[in-house]
Amino acid sequence: MVSDPQVPGEARRPVFAAERRQRILELLRANGALSLRELAQAVRSSEVTVRRDLKALAAEGLLNRHHGGATLPGDLTREPTHAQKAQVASAEKLAIADLAASLVEDGDAIVVGPGTTTQAFAARLGRFSELAVVTNSLPVAQALAAYPRIEVVLTGGTLRGSILALVGSAAEASLAGLRVRRAFLSGNGLTAERGLSTPNMQVASVDRALAAAAEEVVVLADHTKIGVDTMVQTVPAERIDHLVTDENAPAEVLDELAARGVRLHVARL
Repeated sequence: MVSDPQVPGEARRPVFAAERRQRILELLRANGALSLRELAQAVRSSEVTVRRDLKALAAEGLLNRHHGGATLPGDLTREPTHAQKAQVASAEKLAIADLAASLVEDGDAIVVGPGTTTQAFAARLGRFSELAVVTNSLPVAQALAAYPRIEVVLTGGTLRGSILALVGSAAEASLAGLRVRRAFLSGNGLTAERGLSTPNMQVASVDRALAAAAEEVVVLADHTKIGVDTMVQTVPAERIDHLVTDENAPAEVLDELAARGVRLHVARL
């Protein structure tokens, strides 16, 4: 869901390019990153028009363009909090969680990384009668706490309060030597060129350790993250086996990822 900074009830269409571009910047400040489709819907203009607006604003250094959307300058290092991320694309995340759960089988051992999408995914695992889950995410562990037949192992580490995850050398050390079937990871951005990325180096290090413990890597990413790049690479595209995303993800980026061997699973809303 796009957070719109307009006065409630105002639904007028911007008439002038300057006004429309100002609204685009306001929407990005409210949401962080938005797809071309979301911006076009929010400002009630065509995607062709908004694409021209993004090009003009990028030339002025007011935003960063990427495949299928835009972010504000500095978003390479911007790390939204867990609470902020929970307000973005909530319906899409639930659909992704439902589809991702189909990649789990009874008897599996898996690792699950931090994030609001992985938290929703964890909440779908209660139907399994035998499962071992290793995680550095407090919300993921909490989502599984009510199911006695699921063994939950929390890594050690230092709490990063903004994302409610354990990071640092202790977290990485607790993952060393583990071997599980699949790692279910999220992140802040996913491109074909750099794969999965996050703004924080400590978070990235633990994500890499989670991926290294698994035979296959499954990335859970809604459309607002597809085509977005952030500062620190966690998993290159060639190491990603599955991507579970939603139907609003930009097709050109999905095609590029598929060409690199990523198997696509697209959740329908």
